[in-house]
Amino acid sequence: MADSIFRRRATKSTSRGAVAAMVAALAAALLPAAGARASEANLILPDLSQATFHGINGRLLLMLGLVLCAAGLVFGLLIYRHLKHLPVHGTMLEVSELIYETCKTYLKTQGKFILLLWVFIAAIMVVYFGFLQTDDPAMKARLMAEHLTEYSTPARVITILIFSLIGIAGSYSVAAFGIRINTFANSRTALASLAGRAYPVYSIPLMAGMSIGMVLISVELLMMLMILLFVPRNLAGPCFIGFAIGESLGAAALRVAGGIFTKIADIGADLMKIVFNVKEDDARNPGVIADCTGDNAGDSIGPTADGFETYGVTGVALITFILLAVPGALIQAKLLVWIFAMRLVMVLASGVAYIVNESIARRRYSAAREMDFEQPLTMLVWLASLISICCTYAASAALISDIGDGHLWWKLASIITCGTLAGAVIPEVTTFFTSTHSRHVREIVTASREGGASLNILSGLTAGNFSAFWIGLVIVALMGVAYGISQSGGFALDHGGIMKAEAVFAFGLVAFGFLGMGPVTIAVDSYGPVTDNAQSVYELSLIEQVPNIRPELKRDFNIDVDFDHAKLLLEENDGAGNTFKATAKPVLIGTAVVGATTMIFSIIVVLTEGLTTGLQNLSVLHAPFFLGLLAGGGVIYWFTGASTQAVITGAYRAVEYIKRHMHLEDGAKKASVEESKQVVEICTRYAQAGMFNIFLTVFFITLSAAFIESFFFIAFLIGIAIFGLFQAIFMANAGGAWDNAKKIIEVELREKGTALHAASVVGDTVGDPFKDTSSVALNPIIKFATLFGLLAAELAHEMKKHEHGTMTTILAVAFFLVAIAFVYRSFYGMRIKADEPAHETKAAPALHQAA
Repeated sequence: MADSIFRRRATKSTSRGAVAAMVAALAAALLPAAGARASEANLILPDLSQATFHGINGRLLLMLGLVLCAAGLVFGLLIYRHLKHLPVHGTMLEVSELIYETCKTYLKTQGKFILLLWVFIAAIMVVYFGFLQTDDPAMKARLMAEHLTEYSTPARVITILIFSLIGIAGSYSVAAFGIRINTFANSRTALASLAGRAYPVYSIPLMAGMSIGMVLISVELLMMLMILLFVPRNLAGPCFIGFAIGESLGAAALRVAGGIFTKIADIGADLMKIVFNVKEDDARNPGVIADCTGDNAGDSIGPTADGFETYGVTGVALITFILLAVPGALIQAKLLVWIFAMRLVMVLASGVAYIVNESIARRRYSAAREMDFEQPLTMLVWLASLISICCTYAASAALISDIGDGHLWWKLASIITCGTLAGAVIPEVTTFFTSTHSRHVREIVTASREGGASLNILSGLTAGNFSAFWIGLVIVALMGVAYGISQSGGFALDHGGIMKAEAVFAFGLVAFGFLGMGPVTIAVDSYGPVTDNAQSVYELSLIEQVPNIRPELKRDFNIDVDFDHAKLLLEENDGAGNTFKATAKPVLIGTAVVGATTMIFSIIVVLTEGLTTGLQNLSVLHAPFFLGLLAGGGVIYWFTGASTQAVITGAYRAVEYIKRHMHLEDGAKKASVEESKQVVEICTRYAQAGMFNIFLTVFFITLSAAFIESFFFIAFLIGIAIFGLFQAIFMANAGGAWDNAKKIIEVELREKGTALHAASVVGDTVGDPFKDTSSVALNPIIKFATLFGLLAAELAHEMKKHEHGTMTTILAVAFFLVAIAFVYRSFYGMRIKADEPAHETKAAPALHQAA
């Protein structure tokens, strides 16, 4: 049935038609309800020029920030140019360019798919911003008093839709940049390993990661500053919401689909090591190119778009909070300028930390044949954290020392510091469970020696469970400190302070601090796909079999090659890449959850009429609230099952195809390009099928929850965030532990091809969808559900205000039934049907016959 999703266009068209009809019904139902204006539609930014900082007005200060953004872009592009011109052998370049071409094809396909999904969101935004607004005398008076133009409803809607597309374009463009630079770096790293020195094997992947990090953060800040500075103040608030929803949609699609794609390919390639007893990345395996493409789709495209969206959504959450909870335009302006100035300073801090760290690493390791690849990466994270903390206090003292009682600046800086410390402490704690030096990872190896795959899997599950406890404890402790500071005086409006719900603002600033060293966080995350690809490029190039290769390498690159040592360096560095891919995941997940808290507050403000009614219902004593918590948790477990099911079925089809096209008997040295592309086609097909079901389930179940009951919906979002946090940490770190247990067996114990190695491969294939599909995709899913919830909650709220209770109930049931239909499809429409042959394109039978 899974294949019929793609073969039967009529069925797909019918499904889309039903969904479109449902959206149209929603619009029709809401037309009579137009009347009240919703809060997000009315957000008006303060005039930033009224705030002055040492004689410079806020608007001019942020205009100077545009220059810093340009400098960050130049920094990233200079690294890009440098990597492009590093030496590379022709055989390795050929492989890396093939990987890039398949990645590019995948990204184009995903771009079209995202635009299809955008249609659903656009329909809701049109209804929300287009039909739920009428003339508001108070708003008109404010616009006149502040000399602001009143825009027509069509103009507002079109502007907001454009900015949602800009958000998608931002996520998409940084993802495209990431795959291009990573596919430059993988072949250059592979060649550098041949010289036998460790430092270039470390520095090239990190250089690529810093380029991505600096470009990503600079583009994000540039886009948000353009909205802040150049969009009319009464349009900027809704445009921020539209922009955030767009980038969240792009990130969710690329992260979920990329996670499914990469693990289909990874499992398909890895299982061949057991089935045919071949080496890692055997060139005859047509699944290896798809695996390399997947490394970029899942570990580069997905995380890059995710990081872009995380940075933006956290900022939008804080902007929304400031506009809703802080009275007084002057204080609002000062806080907004401070928030953006802090982000600009933190970009500078990350650049300085990288330059200093590289200088130290170069002096220590430039001539070394071996090194601990994790050590300089750990040092970079801590160095960036400490510099960011110093900058936090300095910038806060310079910009907001005159706010509140005179002590507020250092308290706000201390709260952000809790988040910045989390960005360093959480990766450190994560290594206790995922590093090749970890006792938990070594326990997996020990258990596997006598217990095989069974005890391997159980030990990995144990590591994941322990990690969720300890990392959860770190997050709770740091958020607790932030809460304590927020209660120390100077915050609460009721006690002479400047804001309502000061604890929520503190949690939002913790999320902000998580990203205080954003470029470095992205850099160490992007390090992994380059190191993984570098090892694959080396094997696929068959460079050891090139005639007269040693004199050629000496003549063209001045390399006295040591093939065995080169392979050892690449494998050890891949282990470090696995570790640091794992360390970045809890940071992004934690940011999503803590940031979602701030956004949920915005929903609470709307649904309680500005915190004036119904607050007693925000309690487990209110039955719908308690039931909403349970419902949100249930969605998390459906999601992890649905995303894993897509991997299972896709991997089954990929393995089925690869087994038939492993040409081990005819003397072929490598799989054909056409066969490799066929595996990529299978991976893409099932990734999109899985994503389609997942997206529409989240879309309609969020609408249904919003229409059931206001406080049920608030709890529903809280349940998604809390259950999602611990499920994601557990799965990510269990997967990382299994991955590096296999790496220890391959690199340190040198026991490839043994029963112990086979057990570790089985454990790793279980961990693959844990760490790179389900866990990481929970981050954008949490944020998308919360952001979309802003619109969904207002739709339901306005209908109830206009006494459309019956219609609201009918729509809640209808949306729930549609969601359940896609839940059903996410398993029964995706399950393996062993009596059906693997679907192949027209080219595949001809290839099979030729073979």
